[in-house]
Amino acid sequence: MRAPFQKFGDHPPVASEITPREMFESRRDFIRQMALGSIASAGLLEMAQREVFAQNAGAKLAAVSNPSYISLDKKTAYKDATSYNNFYEFGTDKSDPAETASSLKTRPWTVTIEGEVKKPITLDIDSLLKLAPLEERVYRLRCVEGWSMVIPWIGYSLSNLLKKVEPTGNARYVEFISLADKRQMPGVNRPVLQWPYTEGLRMDEAMHPLTLLTLGMYGEVLPNQNGAPVRLTVPWKYGFKSAKSIVKIRLTKDQPRTSWNVSAPDEYGFYSNVNPDVDHPRWSQGSERRIGEDGFLTRKRKTLMFNGYSEVASLYSGMDLKKFY
Repeated sequence: MRAPFQKFGDHPPVASEITPREMFESRRDFIRQMALGSIASAGLLEMAQREVFAQNAGAKLAAVSNPSYISLDKKTAYKDATSYNNFYEFGTDKSDPAETASSLKTRPWTVTIEGEVKKPITLDIDSLLKLAPLEERVYRLRCVEGWSMVIPWIGYSLSNLLKKVEPTGNARYVEFISLADKRQMPGVNRPVLQWPYTEGLRMDEAMHPLTLLTLGMYGEVLPNQNGAPVRLTVPWKYGFKSAKSIVKIRLTKDQPRTSWNVSAPDEYGFYSNVNPDVDHPRWSQGSERRIGEDGFLTRKRKTLMFNGYSEVASLYSGMDLKKFY
């Protein structure tokens, strides 16, 4: 049988060995405060991590795959899709955006929707993310320069946003205006185009289910060089129609001026549908090279009308698409 007080030694504890109640209570309060401080510090750390996470192009973005938009084409490798880009706000070379777009701050970010609407609004990026269920759609993207990619985009039909602002009967076009900040975007300091970058669609084009308000790609938020934090993806039109880093959407009665049409009206029309029968003055549009497919020795593939998205053909019934290029 173990003797009483054996855990203290061979003798009962004396007063000097007993912690005074006041000290015990104060020590317990001290430990409680330390624990609360640790929790608070952890909370602050978590907040800081969330902010970094929000700025990080590798942040995951959950979306449900839409079976109506699954391409049988092999997807372009993420590395190729994020290192070979046209984004003149960050430079004119294809490699410039990946090298310089880290200066873009995507939080905080707001998009204003105004013009011929009954309910103009300004939404932050988190509100845009929650506006409608996010879908993953695998779209082909065709560039006017003769190259193409196949990318799993994340977003939802632009019509979800446009319906929210209730367009008036005068709304015939939709204008998209990109950020033009000389401090964040080195290319804006050069007069390559008239800044800010502006694009536009006819109202029925903007409302078509294929037109995607895009917030991510490859299961992640958009990388800066691909148009973060919100861009447009219009898969049946040449890539320059898909405005990047959008800060304003304006519904208008008159056809908006668009950046490339203003810069070179003989080369870039307002519609800019993928049409293999209408050549660019400097490039044939009859064929294309898929980026990432064994380099420049790869045999070119035939370009399809509307980039293969024949479901939009009815939008242009009766139009001469050689005249309205």
